Amino acid sequence: MLAKITKTESGHLAEFKRTLKHPPERVWAMLTVNEKLSTWFSELRIEDLREGGTISFDLGDGTFEEMKILELKPFSALEYTWGNDRVRFELSPAADGGTSLTLKEFIGEVNAHTPRDLAGWDVCLDVVEALLDDRDFGDRKTAWEPKYEAYKRALEG
Repeated sequence: MLAKITKTESGHLAEFKRTLKHPPERVWAMLTVNEKLSTWFSELRIEDLREGGTISFDLGDGTFEEMKILELKPFSALEYTWGNDRVRFELSPAADGGTSLTLKEFIGEVNAHTPRDLAGWDVCLDVVEALLDDRDFGDRKTAWEPKYEAYKRALEG
């Protein structure tokens, strides 16, 4: 299912929702423990896990973008800068012992790269779920391509 994209006063909000059959502590570790984070987003690294701390993004050319952690509530919320935008992960316990996971990307300006990012986040969340379920995800690019096309169409309308 694609993210819900809504127009806001300051741009757009993309909201991804997943219900995972794993407790918030396990899901939180996927977001905040570098050994687990690198299994689904190898370019990200937590440098200082605290509000005001940093996450680095490896640009692949020997340089890194530093992102500031804006909010950190263990097992509940993680928000940080994402270029000129922000991303926020919200976790809450589900009735069955699992986790309701919401990822929000606050997008100031939609550009040609936006559908790429949205498709990337969508696939990343699918990969997180597969890793937690201890199953192989398969080829990420094959999963990404149709989502990219769908997000391009969604943002055109």
